[in-house]
Amino acid sequence: MTSTFLLKTLATASAVALLFGVAGCAKKPVAGPPGPRAVRVVTVENRTLAGGVDASGLLVPREEAAVSTELSGYNVAKVYVEANAYVRLGQPLAQLDDTLIRSQIAQQTALVAEQKAASEQAVQQASDVAGLDNQGVLSKEQIDQRRFSARTAQAALDAQEAQLKDLQIRDGLMTIRAPVAGLILQRNVRPGDVASPSATPMFTMARDGLIELDAQLAEGDFNGIKVGDPVQVTLPDGSTQTGTVRLILPSIDQQTKLGDVRVSLPNRPDLRPGGFARASFGGAGASQPTVPETAVRYDADGAVVMTVDATNHVHEARVRTGQHSGGYVQLISGPPVGTRVLLAAAVFVLPGDKVIPDDVSPGGR
Repeated sequence: MTSTFLLKTLATASAVALLFGVAGCAKKPVAGPPGPRAVRVVTVENRTLAGGVDASGLLVPREEAAVSTELSGYNVAKVYVEANAYVRLGQPLAQLDDTLIRSQIAQQTALVAEQKAASEQAVQQASDVAGLDNQGVLSKEQIDQRRFSARTAQAALDAQEAQLKDLQIRDGLMTIRAPVAGLILQRNVRPGDVASPSATPMFTMARDGLIELDAQLAEGDFNGIKVGDPVQVTLPDGSTQTGTVRLILPSIDQQTKLGDVRVSLPNRPDLRPGGFARASFGGAGASQPTVPETAVRYDADGAVVMTVDATNHVHEARVRTGQHSGGYVQLISGPPVGTRVLLAAAVFVLPGDKVIPDDVSPGGR
């Protein structure tokens, strides 16, 4: 009986050992792929950024035209316009006394007629000896003389006509005309003045009447300002006007360390050159596309934000940043307003990954 019990015990122990051995040899289950990562997202929103650059300057013509004369020694007979007049291209502004030149034109016209008759006679005489060479009717010297006389008479006629044309051109210049359409800023001529090309310009004009602001900025304030940026301009009367950066001059004054930025303004009749105005750059009080600064990642190729599409997949988008203020950064170029982006650009997700977004933008859930 003892032997039988012992055999049963050994058999049971062997079965248990075999069972544990089989269980130990079974493969461990393989872990599945990780699920979508939960991330915080914000949307690209229009926002007014504070802390722009303020500058002052003078109102100046966008393009100034000086009106003078090419003639010298003629008296000014009439002045047709005053300062602040708006004139069209080619409009008469002043008239020089043309009494003398009219007399000269009449005299030269008579000389041209006289020389024309002499030329016609010489040409006729030359044509009369055509074909008489070596005929013995006239000597070769006489024939050649007639032909030379015809050519000489024609050359003299050309010279007289050129002098007449010169006088006629001068006569056309006796009327001083506007070289461009625009606003008369200054009138510096009076009836009785003697015209001279070297004198002070008779008139100063603003082409097309366009006035703009010549704002002066310190050399360190040019960063972030570019052509086309909106600018809020405070005019001399206290009113404000939105302008646009038209031109950034490339040089800095060596003495003042100031540079010039030209800001174009709408064409307004109340804008006067020489007036003092102030400009606010870097936002100009206008809303701009912005994202939190943490949403932008910088690498060797520039700035990047990670966008989230409608299927919650992540994509990389290159951006160009502008002004920074209050924890936000302006997107000069990049995804449009309303696009969802990761709040933390450095979060460990790759383009193409699917995420579980938690919208923390104002109005988000």
